[in-house]
Amino acid sequence: MARMDVVNLIQAPAFITKDGSEIRELLAYRNSSIRLQSLAEARLPVGCGTQEHRHLKTEEIYYITHGQGRMTIDGESRDVGPGDAIAIPPGKSHQLTNTGAEAMRLLCCCTPPYEHDDTVLKEPDHR
Repeated sequence: MARMDVVNLIQAPAFITKDGSEIRELLAYRNSSIRLQSLAEARLPVGCGTQEHRHLKTEEIYYITHGQGRMTIDGESRDVGPGDAIAIPPGKSHQLTNTGAEAMRLLCCCTPPYEHDDTVLKEPDHR
């Protein structure tokens, strides 16, 4: 008989991604029968943001559940908040900053699943 994979958020261990996000991976090949994508919750404390980065292969969808922020993709910025879904195609440089008064929380869907090796950080500008 097949097993059903159900992972509760409070059971998912937190880890820090290469861009500095705190992630709780809910479903991926590492902990379930899912093989081609991953679903995680990310959290950004007040005043914090991810380091600008891009993914070589992975496309992402961010879905904001709590808080307010500023999303930048390839130099275009927009304010985002609860209920906003954001498409991030492979190769597009992106950064999310919490601009609100509470921790920002969002769901991250990645295809293929998130991997540190697929993340390329933007080099700091030393002008």
